[in-house]
Amino acid sequence: MVTAHPPTVRAAQPFRFGLTPVFLNSDLDLLEALQKYLSAAMGTEVQLVLKRTYQEITSQLLSGLLDAAWICGFPFVAYRRELELVAVPIWRGKTTYQSYLIVSEGREASTISDLRGDIHAFSDPDSNSGYLVTRALLAENGVKPQDFFQRTFFTYGHRNVVRAVAAGLAQSGSVDGYVWEVMTETEAALTRQTRPAWRSDWMGFPPIATARENASSNNIARLRQALWGMPQDRVGREVLNLLRLDGFAPGDPSLFDSIASRVDLVRTLG
Repeated sequence: MVTAHPPTVRAAQPFRFGLTPVFLNSDLDLLEALQKYLSAAMGTEVQLVLKRTYQEITSQLLSGLLDAAWICGFPFVAYRRELELVAVPIWRGKTTYQSYLIVSEGREASTISDLRGDIHAFSDPDSNSGYLVTRALLAENGVKPQDFFQRTFFTYGHRNVVRAVAAGLAQSGSVDGYVWEVMTETEAALTRQTRPAWRSDWMGFPPIATARENASSNNIARLRQALWGMPQDRVGREVLNLLRLDGFAPGDPSLFDSIASRVDLVRTLG
């Protein structure tokens, strides 16, 4: 006699959301609150996937290993045909931010020309504010970083750029202005040892993105609603407070046009 067994029911796969410490601080309270909020708001298990670099996050997003990710404007425009915008953070009432060139406090410097010959700290090779903006500034004068700076290195974290300049490991650095400003609230003793020597124009804030073929899925629709609804939820407000953000907006791809122009400029120089 053959015993019938009930069909195996597979558990729903968790929604995989990618993050990188290049942009976010891997604060346990923040990660716990973010996972708790997204899981409840989306009605499904959300798994936060942390990677060290934007390249790792972007490649996993493009290959389908991640459902969505908080990336940077640089990879977003570099893969504009493959990626779809989900939401853009709102910071101080805007969906834009700036890149800063920082130096040690007390140093006389106000343009990139003043940094010639420095040991310079970058954040990530796929970061807009932590690399591309400076690269484009130099490209405007037909110069590459290796011909302008004495030496450069990547810290793989905007906070690490600030730490490197504050500690004297670098004489200058390229950093996300939002991160530097937030650090003035949370780590004032550290940022006090540095100062912005130059600020860029306003550019599209690092966005939440998904692969284009995934953009019309129910999970992405739920993610959008969860992000937009954060200010109305207690845990959502806790997450926003930890991030020092006002909320999230639908955003428009045109926010990133100036970043795309910088990509084109750098590519022209080679």
